[in-house]
Amino acid sequence: MRLAVGCAMWTHRPWQGRFVPHPLPAGERLRAYAGWCDAVEGNTTFYATPPRETVATWAEQTDPGFRFVVKFPKIVTHERRFTGVDQEVRAFLDAVEPLGPRAHALWIQLPGSFAPSDLSVLASFLRRLPGSFRYAVEVRHPAFFDDARATGALEQVLATVGAEWVPFDTTALFGSPPTSDAERDAWTKKPRVARRSIALTDRPIVRYLGRDDTARTVEGWQPWVETVVGWLREGRSPTVFVHTPDNADAPALARRFHDEVRVRIPGLAALPDPAPVEPLTLF
Repeated sequence: MRLAVGCAMWTHRPWQGRFVPHPLPAGERLRAYAGWCDAVEGNTTFYATPPRETVATWAEQTDPGFRFVVKFPKIVTHERRFTGVDQEVRAFLDAVEPLGPRAHALWIQLPGSFAPSDLSVLASFLRRLPGSFRYAVEVRHPAFFDDARATGALEQVLATVGAEWVPFDTTALFGSPPTSDAERDAWTKKPRVARRSIALTDRPIVRYLGRDDTARTVEGWQPWVETVVGWLREGRSPTVFVHTPDNADAPALARRFHDEVRVRIPGLAALPDPAPVEPLTLF
């Protein structure tokens, strides 16, 4: 029985001197982050497929049980919409292969314009992917959340290949007007869809976006505590990524979420204690 928690990235300037040492060489930043969390979103691969050698260093900095949820490149999902992308997909799959068991899922994030009428293209793409990886899909078109027929059609496509549906819960963010610059920016960029809490596989993945105020973030994730407790009792192994608009406290918040679930399920193993970090000094 395991719950993994993490953030949207493994390096962030506000974390320096608080959660991770500073200065810290680039090749050690993931290792330091992994002392706080045991999962991370691989968002950088959306913009460009990294060299295989770079990905190998990610594996070297993490334990085999660490979970990467790595995003497919945007040229595949957004620019070419799965058409004529065989070369790009092969390059991406080859690049992430050094992660081995750490590649918890390869993440297909779709644009808001990807509608239920496009599902046949997604289905064809998923069927062509090798079975050596597991896959997770995030959709943002409102119809997938509001139209029962569209919901069912997507669930059927995913079930055929054993893929998971990744919900991105922004309901806490949009529950009341923004109160900071980071929240105002998030209001213009993040999807506004209904919360979805149904797992299709034994390894559900959740992306939760709170507020810059800790109390409101914690209040907003309470339904997820209940859902994750239920999943664990069913024998599932979930991964939860905690975001806030500024992400300044995200590693500590992710651990707090894990602690809240563990209160409900004492048999859940605790996260390792992170190494102490000396505060930043002027000299």
